[in-house]
Amino acid sequence: MLLYRSAVWFAKGLREYTKSGYESASKDFIPDDLEVQVPGRAFMVTGGNSGIGKATAFEIAKRGGTVHLVCRDQNRAEGARGEIIRESGNQNIFLHIVDLSDPKTIWKFVENFKQEHTLNVLINNAGCMVNKRELTEDGLEKNFATNTLGVYVLTTALIPVLEKEHDPRVVTVSSGGMLVQKLSTDDLQSERTAFDGTMVYAQNKTGNQCPHICLLLGHRPRRLKRRN
Repeated sequence: MLLYRSAVWFAKGLREYTKSGYESASKDFIPDDLEVQVPGRAFMVTGGNSGIGKATAFEIAKRGGTVHLVCRDQNRAEGARGEIIRESGNQNIFLHIVDLSDPKTIWKFVENFKQEHTLNVLINNAGCMVNKRELTEDGLEKNFATNTLGVYVLTTALIPVLEKEHDPRVVTVSSGGMLVQKLSTDDLQSERTAFDGTMVYAQNKTGNQCPHICLLLGHRPRRLKRRN
């Protein structure tokens, strides 16, 4: 099965999940669809201090949206926030320091957040790839805690906040790596096989796309209610 999935990755992943794949797909983009303005809408971007998250946050800021950066490293996050403000001219960039591998911290963050802010869009971008098996204070495998459980807890906690606004959205960033791993529902914390951080990350990303993971974590998948 792994050989088959690796073949799929080379056939599909290298064609669609690479720079050349993006450039090929971009030929079909409709320019007017990209030139949108989003003043008055609030976006939360996890892992917004670097990479895809930072680029996403900058484009939203440039288009007038309010951005909430959720990051773990305060120094790097403050640097990214300052850069986004300078380059976009948008002052509505808020920073929240949260360890997404800690469910209790996430719940506490959301409780405070909803007292002060509104939210239209959640973008689950943050992730980690720890190559040696490491446990959190709660005894959770670090990759699973951040990439799967953290996404689930944050999204679940924010659904009531999102549903108060018009046209709410949740976007979860995936990875082409998910193509090489089948979700192992009986070993979500990678306890039963030799630990490989890359494959664990791939399985986490597979889980994020699979509605079964919600059932395993005690929640039935649902659609967001939209206000008219």
